[in-house]
Amino acid sequence: VLLCPSHVTELNVLEVSDSGVYFGSATTLTRVKNCMDDLIKTMPASQTYNCKSITHQLQWFAGNQVRNVGSVGGNVANASPISDLNPVLMAVGAVMTMIKTDGTERAMPVRDFFKERMYRQTHLGTDELIKGFYVPFNVEGEVSEAYKTSRRRDDDIAIVTGCLRVKLSKDMVVESAGIAYGGMAASTVSAKKTEAFLTGKKWCKETTEQALKVLAEDLPLEAGAPGGMIEYRRTLCSAFFFKFFHFVTAQVNPSAVPPEEASCAVPYTRPLSSGLQHAKETNKDFMTDPVEGPFSVQGGVGTSVKHQSADIQCTGEAEYTDDMPTPTNGLYASLVLSTKAHARILSVDPSPALALPGVEAYCDHNDVKGEITHGAVILDEEVFYKDKVTCVGLPIGVIVAESQQLARKAASMVKVTYEELPFITTIQQAIEKESYIGDPAKIESGNVDEAWSTPGLQVVEGEVRIGGQEHFYLETNATLVVPGEKDEFTVYTSSQNPTKTSNFVARACGVNKNRVVCKMKRMGGGFGGKETRTAFPAMCVAVAAQKLRRPVRINLDRDEDMCITGQRHPFLSKYKVGFLPSGKIIAVDCKLYSNGGMSLDLSRPVLERAIFHIENAYEIPNVRVVGRVCRTNLPSNTAFRGFGGPQGLMACEVYMDHVGRALGMSPDRVREMNLYRTMGSVTPYGQKLIDCHAVPMWQKVRDSSDYAARRDAVDSFNCANRWIKRGLSMVPVKFGMSFTAKFMNQASALVHIYTDGTVLVTHGGTEMGQGLHTKMAQVAATELGCPLSSVHVSETATDKCANTLPTAASVGADLNGMAVKDACDQINARLLPLRTKNPKANLAELANAAFFDRVDLSAHGFYKTPDIGFNFETQEGKPFHYFAYGVACSEVEVDVLTGDFTVLRTDICHDVGSSLNPAVDIGQVEGGFVQGQGLFTIEEMVWTPQGHLFTRGPSTYKIPSANDIPIDFRVSLLDDAPNRRTIFSSKGVGEPPLNLAIAVYAAIKDAVTSARKDNGLEGYFRLDSPATGERIRLACADPMLRQFSPTDVLPNGSW
Repeated sequence: VLLCPSHVTELNVLEVSDSGVYFGSATTLTRVKNCMDDLIKTMPASQTYNCKSITHQLQWFAGNQVRNVGSVGGNVANASPISDLNPVLMAVGAVMTMIKTDGTERAMPVRDFFKERMYRQTHLGTDELIKGFYVPFNVEGEVSEAYKTSRRRDDDIAIVTGCLRVKLSKDMVVESAGIAYGGMAASTVSAKKTEAFLTGKKWCKETTEQALKVLAEDLPLEAGAPGGMIEYRRTLCSAFFFKFFHFVTAQVNPSAVPPEEASCAVPYTRPLSSGLQHAKETNKDFMTDPVEGPFSVQGGVGTSVKHQSADIQCTGEAEYTDDMPTPTNGLYASLVLSTKAHARILSVDPSPALALPGVEAYCDHNDVKGEITHGAVILDEEVFYKDKVTCVGLPIGVIVAESQQLARKAASMVKVTYEELPFITTIQQAIEKESYIGDPAKIESGNVDEAWSTPGLQVVEGEVRIGGQEHFYLETNATLVVPGEKDEFTVYTSSQNPTKTSNFVARACGVNKNRVVCKMKRMGGGFGGKETRTAFPAMCVAVAAQKLRRPVRINLDRDEDMCITGQRHPFLSKYKVGFLPSGKIIAVDCKLYSNGGMSLDLSRPVLERAIFHIENAYEIPNVRVVGRVCRTNLPSNTAFRGFGGPQGLMACEVYMDHVGRALGMSPDRVREMNLYRTMGSVTPYGQKLIDCHAVPMWQKVRDSSDYAARRDAVDSFNCANRWIKRGLSMVPVKFGMSFTAKFMNQASALVHIYTDGTVLVTHGGTEMGQGLHTKMAQVAATELGCPLSSVHVSETATDKCANTLPTAASVGADLNGMAVKDACDQINARLLPLRTKNPKANLAELANAAFFDRVDLSAHGFYKTPDIGFNFETQEGKPFHYFAYGVACSEVEVDVLTGDFTVLRTDICHDVGSSLNPAVDIGQVEGGFVQGQGLFTIEEMVWTPQGHLFTRGPSTYKIPSANDIPIDFRVSLLDDAPNRRTIFSSKGVGEPPLNLAIAVYAAIKDAVTSARKDNGLEGYFRLDSPATGERIRLACADPMLRQFSPTDVLPNGSW
């Protein structure tokens, strides 16, 4: 018999009485919230504090879909120690009814339901179920409020959650109290000592100060407690109590709350985000008719048109790799992965897995017919590891079965025994052990050593750590390999780099490269994570497909993808900066260390780009920067949007902030006075700047954002508020555009015109949502003089465009656009005689005439970026074709007591040259900025000391949500700034805007500076990235924190 509790009438009762509300245990959270909302609207406010506490927590509990099916009873019975709802029900005095199988009932206060400090243990009998809950209305003098702090406010589990209730007599004496917290023990717990202490005491500041000491005894957390963040969590408990004291006082005696402390009594709310977008369409008369002269093209270059796949992506009709039907006789693969950070493999026993019905094979190194080694730059990885593993998550073998579920189950049954070896997981450990990959990378300009002797020079030294970031593309890695005749293979994959994927499949299978065709229709996001790390799952699957002569596919689970494919490189920057009293920077000496992981992958070019961006947009005469890639026993870190640029730029902005704080000067003033000039400046690596827009863009954003007036307003706000602080900051970005490896700056394209006048374009770039195919279609339409609707961009395939390079470095449109143009130019040259004869003919008429005149209507285009390439040994060359510029101004509001922050407003001006598609480019600016905001604030990678990734899914790793978007978001593209060196004078846009989010980090630091000043702390302080709520809160360093940490604490991180 199958019973559905949601359809049992008695469990779905929802009744309101004069004294409270009763709801059955199967009542959905949505129904409960709606009921509470109605009661809040219709009843006196003094009676609905408990109702408000419930709705407050449910507002941030999951999303509507979950609340529509989740029940109150299920939430309580789950007994999660970080439940949002359980502390509320405990603190407000809710009573639950349980019914036995014999029909007898018993009532129990919810606060007694959980076995204290025992993980997910309750007093529910094995023969009982929860029937319902009764929540009383508040009586006169009774106030309650709920609190929650999490890594991300929307749809996130709590770090600490709590609810507090007091009943006061008319003379402000506490008659009763209820205090419950989640996230402070193995169960939701009541602060019983604090409740007892408060009872009979006067509700006043002195009582609160004493109660906070008792609360600390009530809720101890030992070092090493599960969940970590010990000081932060204990401080949050005190913060909730402190907020509650002010909240209650504001309700019963508002005049007793000092004005500067009133803000901490106000519950958090925020309006919906809104924005302004400014872009100038640059569509011009690009086509010239021999007789009629210039004419424009519908949907051509410079026009704002929507992404060509937008509609089918919204409806779910767009096909991705894992949407493709499994071919007849197809199989599913699951990887057998290492579970040790560094170990010898003693034995592998797949027999338990092979015994399962439906399991077809186990493949490992013995089945590799070709070469077992591979690697993005050097051959330092293996298809299957046979002797030794150097991190958790390396492929030892692969199970192939009739279903994905069976394959995963079987893979977990393969027995691997190890002999563990010493391992390294952090940059600091690698430095101590001198564990590096390759030689140092270095650039130097001027004379840094002599610069320290400059008269009047002041010097600061410091360091900052910049954490990694998970790509979190919506589509995880997926590959389907279909074997054909005569050692042919067709590989369908979600990759930014089809050629490298096909080449390594050929290498592993021992066949010629011309026997492997890789096809890629579209990706559900890539962000660099699918540039090289898609190769090894494809090779593993290809080996299995070759062995069995059957199609084999693999779709990685989210946690599996996160654990094995690498992330953005964590960095450590150590700097020494010399500057004059005016704020002018004279010299910078910097050491950069990146956590490369267990292999090289792309760590060297990532480090080099970080080095190239160490001065950001500032003219500094003497610069020396040396970088090392640290070898650790973590999965190899890899490319990520920005490719080392964000780490170098963040290191720069930290030392700029340090200079400003040391001088008692606004860091923004220091930034402004050191900006590169418009013409004639030279970078530390010797590249002359042409058309540098840093100064005019800074002035534009400063004026359009009303910076000066808002700076005064922020300072006034901070003087008037003790526990809520605001910060304001401006940050420029100069980002080099090109692959720093010279050979990679090339692209090809294939263009066909059909006799009906339609055009088919294939190019070497890949579509991952960034609108590259749409832009290439616009280029072709403009060049050929046909409407955009006549142009179709097909899949990326290595049999159409061979020897392609990855779509990366923000130059996909630059390179492929010029290749498409080259192909179109060839066809146009062939059509010119026909156009001259018949100037009124449209493309269909011309194509038809050309066909009968035996004119080739197909062309292969090619482009290579001229005059670039840098030699680190000789310190000569030009690493970048051009630079993209941007400026952002961000204002934030920080809750000093919890570390929560809100971005109030962001103004951006970004330089994309003459935009190919302003609508797409603005979307890239907005999306890049928010992804960068995640990098520098809430997204934190956490690894266990044993080298296992802890943040391995959406439950523990948080990317920005709608609630994190700036409330007021204003984006403009720089007008009238054509870039004469690229396709239609445009500039790449993918990566540079991400770095503008440093403005949010800098604004947070500005707000924390004000909080520290209130605590008697002046000058520079260290704030590592990401600036999580924990780091923000601990940086405020107020007396409440000092109760748990007598000195400044830098939270442990994974670097």
